[in-house]
Amino acid sequence: MPPASAEREGGADAGERPPSAGEFRDAMRNFVGNVSVLTAGSGDDRSGLVVTSAISLSADPPLLLACVNRASSTWPLIERYGCFGWSALGAGHQAVAERFTGFGGAKGPERYAGASWIKATTGAPLLEDAAVGIDCTVEEMIDRATHSIIIGRVREIRTRPGQGAMIYWNGAFRGLAE
Repeated sequence: MPPASAEREGGADAGERPPSAGEFRDAMRNFVGNVSVLTAGSGDDRSGLVVTSAISLSADPPLLLACVNRASSTWPLIERYGCFGWSALGAGHQAVAERFTGFGGAKGPERYAGASWIKATTGAPLLEDAAVGIDCTVEEMIDRATHSIIIGRVREIRTRPGQGAMIYWNGAFRGLAE
């Protein structure tokens, strides 16, 4: 085990300044993330965003956890409606991923164009051909720094085998076919 004073990768001593936001983001690009779209709202009052920070929290009861920036257009909709859809994207959903990141300037309801959506039990939108679609009510929102940790209670699960997966790695979306 190296001594406590050993240098971190990149040459900075452990006692020096903390990593910058840019350094942190660059490091996180080395993690493979499953690409999901969180959706909330209804009609013209809807939006959504891409997340790679959505994971299972508990199987009994079924809960999931997602981290959402409070400055996003989706966060206030999740808070106001008290529910959200979680659509895990398949290998062929790169265009959906790009729209929900705001690529090309798409905002709010414009992000839903070019794909088929269904209304889940709670009323939240789910991508019809998502690899997995999960409908959730908000169990709890915990604010930390710029984000809220949103704990969702699962109300409905829809699966569509054979879709593969969309991942985000090293700054790019990548489709993984079955």
